[in-house]
Amino acid sequence: MSKKVWKAGTMLYPAPPVMVTCGTSEKPNVFTVAWTGIVNSEPPMTYVSVRPERYSYGLIKETGEFVINLTTANLVKTADFCGVKSGREVDKFAETGLTAEAASAVSAPLLSESPLCLECRVKEVKPLGSHDMFLAEIVAVDVDEELLDESGRLRLEKAHLAAFCHGRYYAVGAELGTFGFSVVKKKTRKRRIAEIKEKRKEERIKKERAAEKHTSEDEKRDKAARFGQKVGRYFEQKREKPRRFKKTNEKNPKTLRFSDSGRSVSASRKKRTEKRK
Repeated sequence: MSKKVWKAGTMLYPAPPVMVTCGTSEKPNVFTVAWTGIVNSEPPMTYVSVRPERYSYGLIKETGEFVINLTTANLVKTADFCGVKSGREVDKFAETGLTAEAASAVSAPLLSESPLCLECRVKEVKPLGSHDMFLAEIVAVDVDEELLDESGRLRLEKAHLAAFCHGRYYAVGAELGTFGFSVVKKKTRKRRIAEIKEKRKEERIKKERAAEKHTSEDEKRDKAARFGQKVGRYFEQKREKPRRFKKTNEKNPKTLRFSDSGRSVSASRKKRTEKRK
């Protein structure tokens, strides 16, 4: 495959468009960063690269703490807003409706709307040129309980995370494999593929059942409403319809008819009553 040579540039994509919270719970700020990632496993360490002229740069340098909040597909518009607007000019929390929540280990708040938050403490600041890199240790991780399965395992694919690629936002797509799947034995690979298919099948069935339940509830409500309308029409017709009285059959005096009071009596019973009088 032939390639064209370009000048050096920042073309390492996709990148995570994370929302970074800084400051304090009393005076929080949030801004969007794409230059971030993991730099070490033990201890777990990360970084964010920030231009010194940005408002959040001074807040992080002052407190030495920040929180990286992962962005979902539903939060992309909010993340974009937080990336182009400055905290010097607007209150981004008031403008976007984001909720600042107290973190467990740092003074900077975290975002309630984010499915996973990394609480970070700065270890070193490295001036690199256009950006300064805040090298930080991850001191705590906050995970949405909905992302945990029955065994407590993290299912981050349920979060529907967003990705940033050359000026555009994308939703993270379907699973293609697991770590090490290229070297596992054929039987193991088949088993894992079967597990993935089974998991997708279960999710599809769950969605279908939820849709059926919703439909059946709607049908019950509609049926009850139709029954109520039918009953209402019946009683309405009853009120409007004049009452009919049965005439006494001369050949059979015992035939029931309605008296003046509205009660049904037989002709013979009426005759006995008149005799008593």
